[in-house]
Amino acid sequence: MRIMLITDAWEPQVNGVVRTMKRVIAECEAMGHEWEIVSPADGFRTIPLPTYSEIRLAIGAKRSIEKRFDSFEPDAIHIATEGTLGMAGRAMCLKHKHPFSTSYHTRFPEYVSARFPVPISWGYSFVRWFHKYSGKVMVATPSMRDELEANRFINVVSWTRGVDTDMFHPDKRIEDGADNDPFKGLPRPIFLNVGRVAVEKNIEAFIELDLPGSKVIIGEGPQLAELQAKYPEVHFLGAKFGEDLATHFASTDVFVFPSLTDTFGLVILEAMASGVPVAAYDAPGPRDIIPGSDAGKIDADLAEAAKACLTLDRATARGYAEKYSWRACAEAFVENLATLPVPERRRFWKRLRRRKRVDPEPAADTGVKPDAPPSPDLD
Repeated sequence: MRIMLITDAWEPQVNGVVRTMKRVIAECEAMGHEWEIVSPADGFRTIPLPTYSEIRLAIGAKRSIEKRFDSFEPDAIHIATEGTLGMAGRAMCLKHKHPFSTSYHTRFPEYVSARFPVPISWGYSFVRWFHKYSGKVMVATPSMRDELEANRFINVVSWTRGVDTDMFHPDKRIEDGADNDPFKGLPRPIFLNVGRVAVEKNIEAFIELDLPGSKVIIGEGPQLAELQAKYPEVHFLGAKFGEDLATHFASTDVFVFPSLTDTFGLVILEAMASGVPVAAYDAPGPRDIIPGSDAGKIDADLAEAAKACLTLDRATARGYAEKYSWRACAEAFVENLATLPVPERRRFWKRLRRRKRVDPEPAADTGVKPDAPPSPDLD
């Protein structure tokens, strides 16, 4: 298939959405699928997201997306994010009555409420509207699916994640005291968190836990300077990538995941693949991965969960992570795409090409058009 991805999250951003989609794309290409990726990196005029300048929002992109849609003639369109590009892509699909799928990567209402004085109910009104006509709303876990269905979402399907078990591996562990130990000189045990340093990640809850040894945080983000100044005893190492990141993962003792807004938490699997048990709150994501695995603990008392992880077997954590495959993740993604049947697909593009010959230039952008369900526009 030809798949058009429209996403506000892309390189140089470093987050779970970007890592997930890049790996899914690679697996899908190996399966023979072709991609057209629309992202803020495509030369659009952008503005910084308020309170998070690292994320750039593309503006005035609707006409460009339509031209690429006409040229590529996708079999499927997937909208990964609810940002300005996602909004433009959604409006285009509704205009042409082309089916599309979406994904719900972050608990958006809780995320916004953590940053702005906005009621969570307003956030749910927006995301329900955004995903209203999506043929499939892909979520990472069954508990996230149940949560969205309780908030009156429809067409919600599970789409699990994978982990690179070659990159993240226990063999990359460097023992305490070795010359190349990445935590050399720090009191053990090492409790690690990896991710975006931002308020919605609830990192301060991890920092304030009463734990032995040392707390280490890897990542960058808008809250980094504030937390560094407030907690000088915590070790902030900045961003790490590739083999360096894998070595830090494997050489730690416990991974602590305090987020309440993530829908999955890809770093949970990366830690487990590295042979590191994971402590987390009982929240969507950890709730679906950790219980019954013997690879971590979830508890309302995160400190107790973290200390309990010190007694868990590292080999068990690795064995559990090996059950998660990126190929299975990519196959589930393709299965969940909203597409027209092949004969109707051909008729759709024939009809649209004929319409373009009559009216070759799209009208100027006037904002999001009124909602109309994306039923196929066929002869």
